[in-house]
Amino acid sequence: MNSTVLVRGVKIGGQNPIVIQSMTDTDTADAKATAKQCMQLADAGAEIVRMTVNTQVAAQKVPEIRKILDANGHKDLPLVGDFHFNGHILLKDFPKMAKTLDKYRINPGNVDNSDKHSRNFSEIIKIAIGNNKPVRIGVNWGSLDKVLLTNLMTKNAHLSKPKSDKDVIVDTMVESALRSAELAEKLKLKQNQIVLSVKMSIVQDMVKAYQLLADKMQKNKHLYALHLGLTEAGSGMQGLISSSTALAILLQQGIGDTIRISLTPTCDQPRTKEVEACKTLLQSLGLRYFTPQITSCPGCGRTDSTFFQKLTKEINTAIEKKLPAWLKKYPQITKLKIAIMGCTVNGPGEAKNADIAISLQGKTEKKIAPVYIKGKFVKTLSGNNIAGQFIKLAEKSFKK
Repeated sequence: MNSTVLVRGVKIGGQNPIVIQSMTDTDTADAKATAKQCMQLADAGAEIVRMTVNTQVAAQKVPEIRKILDANGHKDLPLVGDFHFNGHILLKDFPKMAKTLDKYRINPGNVDNSDKHSRNFSEIIKIAIGNNKPVRIGVNWGSLDKVLLTNLMTKNAHLSKPKSDKDVIVDTMVESALRSAELAEKLKLKQNQIVLSVKMSIVQDMVKAYQLLADKMQKNKHLYALHLGLTEAGSGMQGLISSSTALAILLQQGIGDTIRISLTPTCDQPRTKEVEACKTLLQSLGLRYFTPQITSCPGCGRTDSTFFQKLTKEINTAIEKKLPAWLKKYPQITKLKIAIMGCTVNGPGEAKNADIAISLQGKTEKKIAPVYIKGKFVKTLSGNNIAGQFIKLAEKSFKK
């Protein structure tokens, strides 16, 4: 079991639920815009939000962003500063910013060139210790420590059976993360203040890297919490499927304490989409529950497609609209299964395995819909408002 890392009250690791993270894409120098997006992400379900701190102006604005969040009902939202290249300078020159942030994220490959690497990395760790802040040591394959990579490539070239270059890169990712964590510990940063990540952009490579990291941690009794993410996953369907595939494999193996699904933003898609994706993934795996699970069949030639599609849409829309109020009154419904089925082939069987279900009869039969609650038939619905009748029955069942 990994250590529990406390980030402004949010617990990462141990036996705690998988934590959802996201990151702003606003200019941090624009405090109002960044705070607004932080709140949007939090309202969507992000439990930790990271933001770039790359300039002096951005560093100066961090306390203002915190102030805006606190004044708007988000006092508990942890803010993480993302540092590259000049983090040691900014954290030293802007102590108020260093104190305001709840966690620092640093990339060992971007701390500085080799002769200054340990010195600059150590500077950041010492500031974290002084402010009692946890640190995520986030290794990315696109910005690996070049000296370490060269050394491991050279050693590999002299082996009788050399590994592939890709495998050496995976080894370098893991080695960089563990060496950095060990250095942080030597400087007296506690294990329960360290989070590691080894992000890659290819699913199988990323899975292999985290599996190797988890294996080495277990063998050496390192209890660092792990943050999972597929970096540069892409946008739209590609990004969603690639990230979900990689994260699901690892989470099913018990690897990972906190996640982010990184999606390339598009003009017509809100930043909150990646948070919604995380929630859906965790619920699909049975690791966390946020809404009732809605099961519906894909439809086929046996169904009256138009009627079935319309009914499914009406029920889903009604549930989405009523859900915020339902969750306040009936928090237990997050673990319920609601089924919407189109014909008699699998409908009755699926309905009996759901908490509440509706099953149409197919296009060759009457437009009637038996309803089942806890596996028992309760009523057959008909008429022009089957969806509305079903929603009323569902809410009535919640009260019981």
